[in-house]
Amino acid sequence: MDSIVVIGGGLGALFTGALLAKEGCRVTVLEKNKQIGGGLQTFYRRGVGFESGMHLLGGIRPGGSIYKLCRYLGIMDKMDIRDVDHDCMDEITYLSDGKTYRVPEGKENFIAYFQHEFPDEATHIRDYVEALFAIVNEIDFFYLRTSNSHIYTHGEQFMWPADRLIAHFIGNEKLRDVLAYMNPMYGGYAGHTPAYIHALINVLYISGPSRFAGNSQQMAEALRGVIEAHGGGVAGGDPVTGIDITDRELTAVRTLGGQTYTADKYVAAIHPAALLQLTDAKAFSRAFRTRIGSAPNSYSSFCVYVVFKPQSFPYINHTCYYQSDYGMVWHYNEYNAGEFPRGFMYMTPCEAEQGPWATKMIINSIMPYSACAPWAGTLTGRRGRAYEEWKRQRTEQVLDKMERLFPGFRQKCDLVFASSPLTIRDYYNEPEGALYGLHKDCLNVAQSQVPVYTKVRNLYMTGQNVNLHGFCGVPLTAINTAEAIVGLNRITDKINALDDEK
Repeated sequence: MDSIVVIGGGLGALFTGALLAKEGCRVTVLEKNKQIGGGLQTFYRRGVGFESGMHLLGGIRPGGSIYKLCRYLGIMDKMDIRDVDHDCMDEITYLSDGKTYRVPEGKENFIAYFQHEFPDEATHIRDYVEALFAIVNEIDFFYLRTSNSHIYTHGEQFMWPADRLIAHFIGNEKLRDVLAYMNPMYGGYAGHTPAYIHALINVLYISGPSRFAGNSQQMAEALRGVIEAHGGGVAGGDPVTGIDITDRELTAVRTLGGQTYTADKYVAAIHPAALLQLTDAKAFSRAFRTRIGSAPNSYSSFCVYVVFKPQSFPYINHTCYYQSDYGMVWHYNEYNAGEFPRGFMYMTPCEAEQGPWATKMIINSIMPYSACAPWAGTLTGRRGRAYEEWKRQRTEQVLDKMERLFPGFRQKCDLVFASSPLTIRDYYNEPEGALYGLHKDCLNVAQSQVPVYTKVRNLYMTGQNVNLHGFCGVPLTAINTAEAIVGLNRITDKINALDDEK
């Protein structure tokens, strides 16, 4: 079988590499950071581990697409994954009216809950949720259904703006806002984010979310194990600095440490803008470079991390969302320092031996890259006093809101620190610290995502800029990329055959 070099060592790279290795390919994965995993990475402060990205897991319960994929790769029993609270998968609090919504998992439970909260919209709520599931049902690869065509047809609502989809069914302004609370999970913008993105994320989590117990690095290491068990390798800490392309064929990959890797085929699991920086202008057309160079990126995040004093804050087995007021959920891309944060997502991650008390908390506040643009030319650890003061002020603003939610919150904290969009940019090699890569735009679909195939004959793309982002979308895209190399439906048929045996 072919030899494969994968550029990047994040979620998409590791799943693609593991699938290809299982197919008999000789796979080498090259990751710029010493620790592999991308958004799966876990870092430590005072001995406490923090997940850097993958906080919520959809589709990994029995019957889900990611569960089936992980079982096929033989890694389900190598990870400790727990369900969130079934009667409250998400909690949303609006400070303006003090209202808290406790959203249960399950399609019928979800419908019944919001019908109880908004009885005048009862019929419309069911119609809306049924529309979400109908839209997702149009996406064959989400359900691991095989297809013999790359030409897809979809209903009219599929490419509507997501906010238009909600407004089409729901008249109540508050309910419209509440039903869009998952925006931080996919980078939603009013008038631009496609309805199918909104539908996919909602259906995933309505069907039941999970979380890692311990840390998210366990998935990265499990996937590394698959690659190595089939004779491949995963190398971290030596960034790729150049790729050689001759006559539209990639011939070698060069690293900062002076290593040169050659293979039959190559997979780029990095942002397309980062890929273009690795090669000269002749390798890709001017039109492609212009398109990627001008394509907007999704927004970024300001994260506050907390280590609690012992037995001071209760463990919460679900994700919580905070909103200052109704009406801003579609406008996270707008930034006002005085009003920051208008909303955020917070959670107490699960430890391997989780008891009633939380060890830590992650507070994720959406922030556009422009907020820290004055320090765009700086490097980690060398941004200066002005930046550190700016970061301290933003952290205090977040803690002020946590005090409103939990009086005395600061007194429960043993350690507080933060990261900005610049951190995401530098550690993940994501232009502008984009959480979800290129901004998906229903008004310009061609500009907002890239295909698996490239103009370079033996170079393929994978990751969140191809098809779908997130914990579910990226692994499923990895199947698409792997099948572009080994044959259409080859892997999907094997996954489904294993499922049939069960």
